[in-house]
Amino acid sequence: MTTEQLLLGAVLLGTLVLFLWGRWRHDVVAMAALLVCVALGLVPSAEAFSGFGHPAVITVACVLVLSFGLQTSGAVDALVRTVMPTGAGPTLTIAALTGLGALLSGFMNNVGALALLIPVAMQLASRMEVAPARVLMPLAFGTILGGMLTLVGTPPNLIVSGFRAEMGMGHFGMFDFTPVGLAVAALGVLFVAGVGWRLVPARKAAAEGFETEAYLTEVRVHEDSKLAGQCLREVDEKLKEHDAMVVGLVRHEVRMVAPHPGRRVHAGDILVIQADADALAAVLGALGLKLEEAVEPEQDGADKDEADVDAVATVTARRATTAPAAGLSEVADAEEEAAPEDEIGLVELVVLPQSSVIGRSASDIQMRTRYGINLLAISRQGRRTATRLRSTTLQAGDVLLMQGSPESVSEFAANAGCVPLAERALTIPDRRKALLATGIMGAAVAAATLGIPAALAFAGGALLSMVLRTVPVRQLYQSVDWPVVVLLAALIPVAGAMQATGLAELIARFMLETLAQGHVVGALVLVLVVTMLLSDLMNNAATAAVMCPVAIGIAAQLGVNVDTFLMAVAVGASCAFLTPIGHQNNTLILGPGGLRFGDYWRLGLPLEVVVLAVGVPMLLWVWPL
Repeated sequence: MTTEQLLLGAVLLGTLVLFLWGRWRHDVVAMAALLVCVALGLVPSAEAFSGFGHPAVITVACVLVLSFGLQTSGAVDALVRTVMPTGAGPTLTIAALTGLGALLSGFMNNVGALALLIPVAMQLASRMEVAPARVLMPLAFGTILGGMLTLVGTPPNLIVSGFRAEMGMGHFGMFDFTPVGLAVAALGVLFVAGVGWRLVPARKAAAEGFETEAYLTEVRVHEDSKLAGQCLREVDEKLKEHDAMVVGLVRHEVRMVAPHPGRRVHAGDILVIQADADALAAVLGALGLKLEEAVEPEQDGADKDEADVDAVATVTARRATTAPAAGLSEVADAEEEAAPEDEIGLVELVVLPQSSVIGRSASDIQMRTRYGINLLAISRQGRRTATRLRSTTLQAGDVLLMQGSPESVSEFAANAGCVPLAERALTIPDRRKALLATGIMGAAVAAATLGIPAALAFAGGALLSMVLRTVPVRQLYQSVDWPVVVLLAALIPVAGAMQATGLAELIARFMLETLAQGHVVGALVLVLVVTMLLSDLMNNAATAAVMCPVAIGIAAQLGVNVDTFLMAVAVGASCAFLTPIGHQNNTLILGPGGLRFGDYWRLGLPLEVVVLAVGVPMLLWVWPL
């Protein structure tokens, strides 16, 4: 090995380790790898950021914009109402839902497709009395499988097409992926719907038993209270010692949910406090607060305080309950008497993988100050977090129990990148915009099919979406998954360095001679298996960028059709079924399904065997060696 090959190999190994570790986001790791390669002279400085202008990166960004238009216009909702059967059993229902998810993922962002169908899945699971995980996991896997149907179905397909073009063979067409992808996706959907969903553990989901482990209790601030005259921010600081928090305030019969932290507390105010029963007793005794309903007026002195503490476990403590899957129809018990049901409610939101709140806490986001909402509980893999809610760092897949008006919760969900578990749209469907968004997507696909470069076709579609306002201009850049864009742009030059230094050819020779032992079909199976394994452990776009040079090198040494091996990479990169970290869709169902890390392989491993059994013969038939 040359010095350059050793250095690049060390960089790639370190990058893979960081991807698997998961401490930093994939785009951060990819950018670091690129800059290290530039510093070591492995990537020319003039070409360091050439990936940002790569057609694959442009196409991914534009497809995300068009997908956002389909989501917000209500086009997908209309399709769901038309396609989904009514009154069918679990097998047929899961098959229809999974098949619809796969179809949508062929033409739009698969994370967006899953996010749109999660509320439908939750409702169907409740109707059929099936554990939500048994509906959500087939749906997630179906949306991943659907990505291999078309050129724009998933970023790995665009990366594979880009490597083919760099070889002087031109890009793959829009539907060149369809013969193999359709066979694999169809058999995969049939497997998960007919047999596979029964392999998923029937765990209790967060939506079925969201446990806040806290009470909402009304306490009155008397003139001798230590809190009179202080602002709510100071009150919350004192309550931190007792693991309690203020979630509401009543003044002159006017109830305020999530009052501003700068508001001062007056004598006579009623505070709605969330805390454990033991913590409530400590709060009442230490801060001179009075339970609103339990203390008789004639009691005084020490007897009053004693009555306050004893009454915590009786009629005045109100348990915070979960809103049902139907949506915002239920309000917190502590709010029922003073607020109409359609004004204040509880709703469960799932944190999307690309959400802006990941890595931040409720205090960092300033939920109460900015949005006027309360975070009442967090469920992580079906369990409530043990740390303080306001300081808990949010993660992808968390289920958040939010309290506030529908408008406030909707605004937060839209800005933060969260989706509701209830079947309720965050935007009002617009029939005209739905038709326009569908037409624009169809026109872009048709243009790419007729030979117009995909980047130009979908860039034109994105521009048309802005002009016709199917995507609001102010939300245009919010619709792009920028971490994926940066990841692709950073890894493309690094992958190019693998070819330039000869490292890809070296790895290919090792795999061919040592593992496949020169057997052509064995080499194809090896490429597919290794790609699937890497995709289970790290981002699928990164997997495609790493494996494409290796696949090209193996095909060159064998003197066979390179398209067969590139297609194997495309199929393998779309088969991340063993872990919740391999694909964003797997992460997204972690919380709503109450799933654990080790639950995925039960269905994922047999499904990958099905993919292998179907994919290899189809590759050899459609793309003969």
